[in-house]
Amino acid sequence: MPKKIVLALLPYWNPFFPPLGISCIKGELQTHGYEVKTIDANVLEEFRKIYDQYFQVFRDFIPEYNQGNLYNIGHDVMQNHMMAYLNYKDPQVYRQVLESLVQKTFYCAFPEELIDRLEPPIEEFYQKLEYFMQDLLERETPDVLGLSVFSGALPASVFAFKHCRRHFPHIKTVMGGGIFAEHLAPGSPNYHHFLEETVEYIDKLFIGEGEVLLLKYLRGELPDSKRVYTLQDIDMETMEIAAAQVPDFSDYDFSYYPQLAFYTSRSCPFKCAFCSETIQWGKFRKKDGAQAARELISLHRKHKHQLFLMGDSLMNPTITSFSNELLKFEEAVYWDGYLRIDKNVCDMGNTFLWRRAGLFRARLGIESVSPRVLDLMDKHLSVDDIRKAVSALAGAGIKTSTMWLIGFPGETEEDFQAMLDFLEEMKDDVYQVDCNTFRYFLKGQAGSDHWGYKNEPLYPEDTERMLLIEHWKLDCQPTREETYDRHCRLMEHCRKLGIPNPYFMLDAYKADERWNALHENAAPSIIEFKGDSYVDECKRIQPYRLAVQTVEDDGDFCL
Repeated sequence: MPKKIVLALLPYWNPFFPPLGISCIKGELQTHGYEVKTIDANVLEEFRKIYDQYFQVFRDFIPEYNQGNLYNIGHDVMQNHMMAYLNYKDPQVYRQVLESLVQKTFYCAFPEELIDRLEPPIEEFYQKLEYFMQDLLERETPDVLGLSVFSGALPASVFAFKHCRRHFPHIKTVMGGGIFAEHLAPGSPNYHHFLEETVEYIDKLFIGEGEVLLLKYLRGELPDSKRVYTLQDIDMETMEIAAAQVPDFSDYDFSYYPQLAFYTSRSCPFKCAFCSETIQWGKFRKKDGAQAARELISLHRKHKHQLFLMGDSLMNPTITSFSNELLKFEEAVYWDGYLRIDKNVCDMGNTFLWRRAGLFRARLGIESVSPRVLDLMDKHLSVDDIRKAVSALAGAGIKTSTMWLIGFPGETEEDFQAMLDFLEEMKDDVYQVDCNTFRYFLKGQAGSDHWGYKNEPLYPEDTERMLLIEHWKLDCQPTREETYDRHCRLMEHCRKLGIPNPYFMLDAYKADERWNALHENAAPSIIEFKGDSYVDECKRIQPYRLAVQTVEDDGDFCL
């Protein structure tokens, strides 16, 4: 039976924290006697330089307005380019594919030189990746190579699996990850096509929690005759997270990461139409607040790290009990996570409690402020509650990273204008605007089967074959071009209002400076946690009450 396993996350994935998924799997497998090495190739300087070179081409040739949220929409172009590079046979068709990728993302005129300039970074990337994989597999000599795959890492993962099979045919190759909840959702044409195309170099695929499925496979408890394992193969058994091991980050150099990662729950109690969390994770489960607090403090003590990102889909079900338990410890830890707007988030008593417990940023999936669109999304939110929640968090000094979805099926210009008006009204209470364009998947989203619109391929047939996975769009309003124009208009609006969307550390530092100037209780800047610094100002935060003016009757006509 295999004993040594290498688990890796390949480029490109933004390395703000060590990979949580494979770190959880490592923690679990090692308790059962397996030797596990985890690798995050995204922090390596040679890969980061190539990434920067690629995006600099867009900055040089795409008008600033059309760049929009460049590191969101440009990333789609890059990953599709990387896949096309692996599969093309006709150079002329390949060039046409690249032109189509750029045109259907930025929707502007661009010189032919742009395509020429995009090619060298991709060529260099695969040269570097080949050397990296050869060195890794020779050095570690694993029995199993497992790759955690998200959409941005799919091209590099396909290349790595092929390299492993060609040069190390004795190594078992296994694949899991979030991509099975989107582009490769089971039952979709992409899924079946991917299984056919990769049969020669990917031995096993795991769709579900790796701690359970991979362990059962390694122990010989799953039939080896199968290639794909899902929760159905284990009677829908999910991880009992109260008994799960804490993530094992021992293989990582923390100097690369501003934050570590942790979680208090898995899956989500809600089913927003555009989301795939419940499809990926199954039923919602959570840890007891006391257990979650103990484990987070143990990670802080072990790694001497104060900043954490909570990997929960939503922290609402656990945040208050978790905060109360954290306050029982002398140590100060700081954390941020995803919140759904509800009555508790609108309450400043709660937001100050969370702030004292270390919450320094809330990632709010607002998506829209059109009541009609919110109903279409099954968000069940009121605009008034959105306004109250953003103000309650900002009043406690918690950075409000607002997340927006542009181009949801049926969104009108009036719906979009409401978003612009809301940001202008609330600009001082909004720390960040993170803008994403709607993407449609045939399977995987809660609403995939229910929108009722005709779907059609986004790219020509030759292009889709080269990209390995097919991309789809809905025949509805707004069109894709309208969606991307609104995306660019939103980013332009935010620039005028002075609301940032920090991506790099320097951007975050400038965003923190703005937040500190706006809010008396502002959470510390991320730069304050560098080096051996220890920050504990959250322990001294005091809630305040807004003054309410009252009028008392002091006799006839004497008010």
